[in-house]
Amino acid sequence: VDAPDDAVMSTTTFAPPRAISSARRASRARFASSSRHLAARASAAPEIEPPRPAHASSSTTRRSFFGAALAATLSTFFVDAASAASSATTTSSSEAAAEAVAARAVGGGGGVELFAVAEAAPGTEIYFGNGCFWGRQHEFVEAERRRGRSDAEVTSLVGYAGGYSTKGPDGKVCYYYGAPDTVYERLGHGEVVRTRLSDDGDAAVEDLREFAKTYFANFRKIRGFGMQRLDPQDAGPGYRNMIGLPGGADSPLMRVIEEENVNGMKLVRGDGNKMSGKDASEDDVFNAVWIYDSAALPFYRAEVYHQFHDGLGYKFPEEYTVGLKKDALKRGLIAPTGCPEMRERAFAEFDQIAS
Repeated sequence: VDAPDDAVMSTTTFAPPRAISSARRASRARFASSSRHLAARASAAPEIEPPRPAHASSSTTRRSFFGAALAATLSTFFVDAASAASSATTTSSSEAAAEAVAARAVGGGGGVELFAVAEAAPGTEIYFGNGCFWGRQHEFVEAERRRGRSDAEVTSLVGYAGGYSTKGPDGKVCYYYGAPDTVYERLGHGEVVRTRLSDDGDAAVEDLREFAKTYFANFRKIRGFGMQRLDPQDAGPGYRNMIGLPGGADSPLMRVIEEENVNGMKLVRGDGNKMSGKDASEDDVFNAVWIYDSAALPFYRAEVYHQFHDGLGYKFPEEYTVGLKKDALKRGLIAPTGCPEMRERAFAEFDQIAS
């Protein structure tokens, strides 16, 4: 989900280099500065970008932000890979960040017996974050359907998690339209999808396996650097990669997470992100996933507006955006949170349909 102009943005998008045709050679200078950003992403030390100017409207912000992000992604096609790699080796701060991540790497869950996983799994709620939660919710709903769940049994919701500051002073965690001291990213949280495992042990293990596969399928391999989100234009600590489960990195459920991490992304023990101005203690790190203890860092449901929403730049069927949302409201799965709701025309039309 794209953020308003004053949101914290600290990670630069990254895409693989391409060969440059003679017709495009003259334009390389225009994108020379992109190599510094690519180097930072490659070495897992994001740079802080200044806030963007104020916007006229939320729809204008969405189009301009997406367009700018796309342009930034395309610009990296012109970066020379050798130059980027050379720059990365000389960036001491980047190396320090990479070493810090490596020192907290998670591993060894394969030694846990499956019966221990089956005992821990039933009824467990787990959250997954990687980029915009609009599109990710749809993917987890589809994963639930593949597991045989009906629309009345769907549990996947969007929300916020992973922040060291649990809630705002008035008990709210809100999107950017809330009061400044309730905004999720300023509290250290990121956008996530929370889902629930079945009550039966064996079924719960298979649920977790399907959800983990769905999660790791939402990355693509960048040769020589690792795995990147499918929507890298949404960047910064509010969009960082994370998984939250009871017990965190010490949970027996980590065995399944590690088994489904087929591309070997770094799984990093997280303590909860603390924001100090624009600086994040646990930032948006390339090719890495923060692992959180959801008992200590719980999930906070997002506003009704964000639930069962269309994707960023693409639409989902009405049976999802209207039918599932209406059913979720009726069964109390989603409800007002006390945070401001966006009142775009599409949401106003939904209000009429749902009433």
